Amino acid sequence: MQLEYRTATPQDTAECIRIRGLTRENAVSAERLASLGITHDAWADDIWSGALRGCICMAGAEMAGYCFGDTATGEIVVLALLPAYEGRGIGRELLARVSAQLHALGHQRLFLGCSADPAVRSHGFYRHLGWRSTGGVDGHGDEVLELLRA
Repeated sequence: MQLEYRTATPQDTAECIRIRGLTRENAVSAERLASLGITHDAWADDIWSGALRGCICMAGAEMAGYCFGDTATGEIVVLALLPAYEGRGIGRELLARVSAQLHALGHQRLFLGCSADPAVRSHGFYRHLGWRSTGGVDGHGDEVLELLRA
């Protein structure tokens, strides 16, 4: 299947919310996202305003996954893939594209929250790509990792 990477648009948010609830580990339902203030309209507004930059991977007509970063802080706020597309390098590519956009905005340090449990796939994924623990924990109880621009 041909993969296509493109810039996220406000029209993508409904599908992003749906996929977020279908991820293998750390799935978050639309209801839970809404309780955190992450709704279709709020997400779309953040894309439209430029507060969030994102990249989408399409596998034919299906969205395989996405990644978004906060343009003000340099935080990678979400990376999500449908389970059927794991292990193909899509997550790595999405993360690289959004990281490059944030670096281009002048961020020398990117950060994200990640499970501290080595049994969770994301724990090894980010570390393999050079992300390092800050020793801190975010408001969700996740370990804060950072990537410093060389």
